[in-house]
Amino acid sequence: MIAIIKYNAGNTCSVQNALNRLGYENRITDVEEELLKADKVIFPGVGEASTAMSYLKERGLDRVILGLKQPVLGICLGLQLMCEKTDEGDTNCLGIFKNKVRKFPNKEIVPHMGWNNFTEVRGTLFNGISQDKDVYFVHSYYADISEQTTAVCDYISPFSAALEKDNFYATQFHPEKSADIGEQILKNFLEL
Repeated sequence: MIAIIKYNAGNTCSVQNALNRLGYENRITDVEEELLKADKVIFPGVGEASTAMSYLKERGLDRVILGLKQPVLGICLGLQLMCEKTDEGDTNCLGIFKNKVRKFPNKEIVPHMGWNNFTEVRGTLFNGISQDKDVYFVHSYYADISEQTTAVCDYISPFSAALEKDNFYATQFHPEKSADIGEQILKNFLEL
């Protein structure tokens, strides 16, 4: 079973729909036992970082996420909350990835919304995926580049489009909204 973390952030239903299309049993949950027993965990999100982190901490989900041993995939806000800190609300996050999350500087062309390709890809999620493929983004904040970066995209400046460390994976783009390429990236994760 694939667990989708419920924490009052948007986008859980589109992730669930993508998993249903791929034929994977799944459940949206914030129950610790269900998260711990799941084969894989997806941490999606669209929303505001400080509110989301408060919800996670109030329910002990921050501790649960940090203790997960199975593969975990953060998507969009999920990626940002897996980093050390975000400028959004000056929020301390989970610290899985050592990246800082910053706001894009140019208000006239933010958010970064729509299709964009990678300038670099490597790592498990991108088996069979070339860097010239387009994926779908919608975000105003980005993770800087670090040694844990596995995909880079360029919008105003280069940023981490994906991160990987141990059993934790994350994408700033939305694989569930990225057509065939996104489906392949989700399959790569689900088949780990």
